[in-house]
Amino acid sequence: MTLESLIQSALSGDKKAIARLITLVENDEEKAREIIRRIYPHTGKAYVVGITGPPGSGKSTLLDKLIKLARDEGHKVGVIAIDPTSPFTGGALLGDRLRMQRHSTDPGVFIRSMATRGSLGGLAKATNDAVKVLDASGYDLIFVETVGVGQIEVDIVKTADTVVLVTVPGLGDEVQAIKAGLMEVADIFAINKADREGTEMVYLELKMALEFERDKWRQIGWEPPIVETTAFTLKGVRPLWEAIKRHRKHMEESGRLRERRAFRAREEVKTIIASTIARKVEERLAKGEAKDLIEEVVERKLDPYSASQIVMETLKEDLWR
Repeated sequence: MTLESLIQSALSGDKKAIARLITLVENDEEKAREIIRRIYPHTGKAYVVGITGPPGSGKSTLLDKLIKLARDEGHKVGVIAIDPTSPFTGGALLGDRLRMQRHSTDPGVFIRSMATRGSLGGLAKATNDAVKVLDASGYDLIFVETVGVGQIEVDIVKTADTVVLVTVPGLGDEVQAIKAGLMEVADIFAINKADREGTEMVYLELKMALEFERDKWRQIGWEPPIVETTAFTLKGVRPLWEAIKRHRKHMEESGRLRERRAFRAREEVKTIIASTIARKVEERLAKGEAKDLIEEVVERKLDPYSASQIVMETLKEDLWR
């Protein structure tokens, strides 16, 4: 099957074609560029919800219940679940999340696990491209669940329109455990496993932390709600879903959705530029001429800044080839 026919099949909703396109954007940078160039005019319709938080907070179980509520309301749901990387295969360690498998036969749900492959920020490098593939293929609501690495997961704000931060009692100093970075990017807080002892303490600590940012929330017209959930018993799951919908309405009516997407577009362009330059530099350093340059740095005949300037000057002509 040609790339063009594969794209057309994916755009018409063929799940096998969608899966193959996502595999290509994960593994082949040149094909990824071509795929995104062709499907980009078909994107921009989906709403993206990020589910993030520390390991063991029950994100997958909670997401499983949210998928059900979204489907009940007629949404076509895509899920990108970021997993740790297998040290042997480089693939996603957990595969498609077992807790969400009951949705795998639903024609209105597409679930894909992706490996981080060493990427920081709790997301796989190709996450944004995979989201675009699902968006272009007609999935109007896309959930992105991060790997659960804790405080460095703030990159989710570069992907999601609404960010839900899931935490649980028993993390010790709860607010300290999730750190300021995640606190700042969250639009909604979910205290999962709320049947555990210590839930009230987590709630109070989050409430106090939000008080320090009250001026900020007042300025944007939204104060993140704190929802207590117990995913296995469905307690609080519907209120969490309603909070997600309220935040979406706020984002759309206030104009902040366009602002956030403009921020994301800028960050994505910056990332692509940086990645392209890094790849070109690596290619240049592999050549004999650049190797000699490195030797001069090692022998203290040339400082690293001057060597970098020389390499960058040689990149000008072939940077975008």
